[in-house]
Amino acid sequence: MTSRFVFWPALAGMFFLAAGLFAARKDVRGAVGLSKLIALACVLVAAPLAVFGAEHLGDARDLVPIVPAWMPLRLFWVYFVGIGLIAAAASLSFRKYVRLSSTLLAAMFFLFVSMIHIPNVVAHFRERIYWAVALRDLTFAAGSLALACAQNRKWPVHLSSIFMNSARVCIAVPLVVFAVEHFLHPEFAPGVPLGKLTPDWVPFPLVWAYLSGAVLLASGGCILLNKRARRAAAWVGMLMTVLTVFLYFPIFIMAHGTTESIVGINYVADTLLFGGAVLLLAQALGGDHPEKLPREASAAHEYSLG
Repeated sequence: MTSRFVFWPALAGMFFLAAGLFAARKDVRGAVGLSKLIALACVLVAAPLAVFGAEHLGDARDLVPIVPAWMPLRLFWVYFVGIGLIAAAASLSFRKYVRLSSTLLAAMFFLFVSMIHIPNVVAHFRERIYWAVALRDLTFAAGSLALACAQNRKWPVHLSSIFMNSARVCIAVPLVVFAVEHFLHPEFAPGVPLGKLTPDWVPFPLVWAYLSGAVLLASGGCILLNKRARRAAAWVGMLMTVLTVFLYFPIFIMAHGTTESIVGINYVADTLLFGGAVLLLAQALGGDHPEKLPREASAAHEYSLG
């Protein structure tokens, strides 16, 4: 934890998590059941965005190779994205300019998918990790788009309906694919199925893998068919939050050396952001008290997507 590459991202994430929890305290207090977790959707997105933003600013030169080679001023774009992520984290934590930040976040993640991940998938078509990363960022984009739809009440109803349904499908499909990955490769750590094996200290690792796969499959199916989609999205958010707290955070804490710590904090932020993005869909689908979330709830009811 002495490395600046770990310290500043961790500090940024903790700061925006604490600030967001404080800002959302009234919404959480007024919610019931799973709605309490849904009320924290923006917070659970803001904290990992801050982690990634701080990483972009603190380790910019190592991230330059991610930027497409044909783009000019590649180092500039790393810093630009880092500042944008920090700004979005502040917006979501403090509930200021959310309409603007969510719209820009959706555009940014969709650009990542189209400019970085799709070319990587084409180049490494048989390697599942590239598919998983592409679908993960597609989920980030879709969650941001759902929040943007809920915030932009002046958009034409038919346009918002198209965007919301697109966001719902773009979240449901990765959930189903990730569920299949859990069943085919239960040896990997549950959540977003990347390349990390489940640590030896985790009890009943196969049970966690198959349970996670079952939750993702059932929830993805419900969201895809638009049947109890809001509750299904909330359960995915719950699963990812539990995995973040009880699996990936201990992995981060027990990491040895800077490299392992960076990997550990990235898994924490990745999993939390994935859960938060799905919770943004749950929030946008409505059902929250209109006085607590006036834009999100009223907009979602207008589009009759709940």
